[in-house]
Formats: sequence, C-alpha cells, structure tokens
Amino acid sequence: MSFLDHLEDLRWTIIRGISGVVIMTIVAAIFHNWVVDVILMGPAKSDFITYQLLGFDFEDLNLQNRTVPGQFFALMGIVMAVGLVAGSPFLIYSIWKFIEPGLYPKEKAGMRFIAAFATIFFIIGVLFGYLVITPLALNFFNNFSISDTIRNDFDITRYFSSVTWWAFGAGILFELPVIIYFLAKLGLATPERLRAFRKYAFLAVFVLGALVTPADPFSMFAAAIPLYLLYEGSIHVATWVERNRIRELNKAFGDAP
Repeated sequence: MSFLDHLEDLRWTIIRGISGVVIMTIVAAIFHNWVVDVILMGPAKSDFITYQLLGFDFEDLNLQNRTVPGQFFALMGIVMAVGLVAGSPFLIYSIWKFIEPGLYPKEKAGMRFIAAFATIFFIIGVLFGYLVITPLALNFFNNFSISDTIRNDFDITRYFSSVTWWAFGAGILFELPVIIYFLAKLGLATPERLRAFRKYAFLAVFVLGALVTPADPFSMFAAAIPLYLLYEGSIHVATWVERNRIRELNKAFGDAP
C-alpha cells in the first residue's frame, strides 16, 4: 500500500470517528430538553442522587444568565460534551481499525485490551467526576460565604464550564494507568520512580479531596481514595510492563529458562 493510500485510509478513519461523535451530538440535540434538565441541571438540584445518598441539606442553585447568548452557548456546550462522551467509543474503534492491519497477532490482542480499558476508564472517570466531584464541589461553593450580605448566584456559562471541567478532568485522570503503560513502554516511567513519588501522590490527592470537600471527612475520602487507587494501579502496570520487557530481553539473548 502506497503512502497516498495510507493517507486516504487515515482520512476516512478521521471521517468515520468524527461522524460517530457528530451523530451522537445530533441525538443529544434532539433530546436537548432531557439533556439540560437531567444532565446539565441535575447537580444544581437538591434531589440529585449524590445529595440524597450522602444526606446533604443542599439548596437548589440560583443560576442566572448574564450575557445575551449565554443560554445558547450553554446548550451547545452540553450537547457537544454529551456527544463527545457518547461518541468516543466510535472514535476509538475507528482509530483501532486503522492501526490494526499493521500489528502482529500478539500486539493486536494487547492493543485491543488497552483500547477497551481506556474507553471504559474514561467513561467511569467522567461519571465519577459528574456524580462525585461535581456535587461535592458545588455543595461546598454553594455554602461558602465570606459575608451574610453576599448571595451566591452563579452564572449559567460558568456553571456549565465548571461541571464540564470536573467531569472531563476526572475522565482524563482515570486514563493515568494507560498513560503510565505507554511511558513505561518507552522506559520513562519505572516502578521505582513511581514508588518514590507515592507519598507526594498520596498528599496531592487528599489535598485535592480536602479542597472540594472541606470539613467533611467522608466526602474527602470518597473523592480522594479512587484517585489514589489509580496511582497504585499505575505502579502495578509499570511493574508488569518492566517484567515483560525483561522477559523479552532474556528470550532474545537466550537466557530465558
């Protein structure tokens, strides 16, 4: 296959992947009332599932639109965000079909697992950010006050950007084991280095948990423990990669038993 043929395949790969995201975005736009009322406004309401489970006395947020196109951009943003999350499996599958022909059978099995792992953990991370980090942070900021004369009325576009950041940020954080896998493959991340930074990672995740859930130890642990477990899991991933590399080197030099 010539270079131009590869470029043509890449072009269609991009088109197919983006088409999946576009289709899911259109579906989200069709059901925009449900998307706005349930997904976007869910954490702003006192009957949100997380507040009910944790027993929070949460008051509905006071949201205001302070710019002429504010509500329009908020709607477009949440529709595209839902389309991206729902369409991400199509995008990853398209990329996989592009690189699959150039892999050996053993590599195909490994990459297939990694692609599935990355997709699942990204979605889990987004859900964790949306169902855990977002309501805990909103509960804190809604109750935070430096004076009784100041009322918390949040701007709808800032509210949307915050919810999006917390959800997608958690999704990216949950990709840590996948990132460590590739860094370990390149020799840039070793188990020894990760273990050396373990205490700093432990401190960082609990500081993060304390920032979004001050004065609430249960909520702090709920936010911090999954993030720390991801770091510990990444250490095991790096260890597994290093063992496989040593085993392959031993086989290559004829030292394997």
